[in-house]
Amino acid sequence: MQQEDPIQMEHEKMLKRNRQQHGDSISDKIHRYRGVILVISVPMLLICFVLFVMPTNYSDSMGSVNRKFSPKFGSRNYAVIFDAGSSGSRVHVFCFDQHLDLVPIGNDLELFLQKKPGLSAFASDPASAAKSLQSLLEKAEDVVPMDLRSNTPVRVGATAGLRQLGGNTSDKILQAVRDFLKSKSSLKSKGSWVTVLDGSQEGAYQWVTINYLLGNLGRKYSDTVGVVDLGGGSVQMAYAISELDAQKAPKLSVGEDTYVQEMYLKGAKYYLYVHSYLRYGLLAARAEILKVTKESGSPCILTGHHGSYKYGGKVYPASAMSEGSSMTNCRLVALKALKVNESTCTHMKCTFGGVWNGGGGDGQKNMFVASFFFDRAVEVGFVDPNVAVAKVRPIDFESAARRACDTRLDDAKATFPSVESDNLPYLCMDLVYQYTLLVDGFGLDARQEMTLVKKVKYKNSLVEAAWPLGSAIEVASSMN
Repeated sequence: MQQEDPIQMEHEKMLKRNRQQHGDSISDKIHRYRGVILVISVPMLLICFVLFVMPTNYSDSMGSVNRKFSPKFGSRNYAVIFDAGSSGSRVHVFCFDQHLDLVPIGNDLELFLQKKPGLSAFASDPASAAKSLQSLLEKAEDVVPMDLRSNTPVRVGATAGLRQLGGNTSDKILQAVRDFLKSKSSLKSKGSWVTVLDGSQEGAYQWVTINYLLGNLGRKYSDTVGVVDLGGGSVQMAYAISELDAQKAPKLSVGEDTYVQEMYLKGAKYYLYVHSYLRYGLLAARAEILKVTKESGSPCILTGHHGSYKYGGKVYPASAMSEGSSMTNCRLVALKALKVNESTCTHMKCTFGGVWNGGGGDGQKNMFVASFFFDRAVEVGFVDPNVAVAKVRPIDFESAARRACDTRLDDAKATFPSVESDNLPYLCMDLVYQYTLLVDGFGLDARQEMTLVKKVKYKNSLVEAAWPLGSAIEVASSMN
């Protein structure tokens, strides 16, 4: 029998003892620190579980542009928005991808159709008001794929025209529209989606629309543009302001719109100054201007016109003065209608009517001016009708106004062939008012360059620069 080497035996005993000591050491440590290990491991397990079950879709607040759609709606999602304005009804159809980027509908990035008159023209017949939307609805539904219609939201946003109807007239019209959509439409409708927009909503949606199309959302507020939107019944101004200026916003009484809205868009927080001036849209302002002169004749009416003007269910005398229309005298009347010098300004800076102006700043330096500003500029010839965007200055409206006010009604059609016949008697008034609103009302420099906008280029296409896209972004983002 071979005798074992005593040195080797001792070495093996040491290795065995070390292994045993090492194992005991780990066990002892686990036992000794079991509390700490438990505190660390439980949260880690919870985090892993939350990450496992958490959905991939999430949203920002305020109807957020960063949202991705729920997978059940697929990669193409439509929204149908009716703009029920005072001068007519318009329908916009948009299609978004899962990133909330616009994608084409046919050859364009939206379907846009319009017709006259607006819902407010049917004040005594709500059913006919609702039915007036039928042809627009049918064409909107035609472009939405059949299998997506039941999940495609349809919204109706009425603006200043309905806001100004007395009593419960607007409520009856809105209810008739709700009933009409429920019975006649294959789209997804809700009672709360048929409403009168307050002016702040309209202005905010317009600001979102233009800055979305320009690709400004997500940038700092000073990189965004301000918006003045002149509708038929109201005019809105909206622009982003600094947090410091937002803190200076005057406190309004209960029931009034606040001056500042906080928005979270594309990961950026904005303080949006927005105010709507009811009765100071272009068509409503005619009534306000005629109230100043009453029966005496107006220096804003083209020479040779004798008649009346109907707006909001009321009739106003609208005849030229014997000496004819006058740019200078019409300006004085427009200033009175705007109450520029008659209202007490209780804030540091005001527009007209004693309204806080937001403080100005970088968000207002680049102004985009839309709707009737663009229309009149094209009609009187200082903007090319074939362009969607044009750089102008307020004094361009003054020059056009001077030419219009020097024109007799008999000669107006030949001088301004693009202006509709019904608008010709009021052309001097409209242009004077637009200039006065910009310079005296909003305090813009007469030579400040601004951008007149009808449509905005987006991905090599042109999209209407109107509030419905902002509304579509909000409602489409909320569909889950």
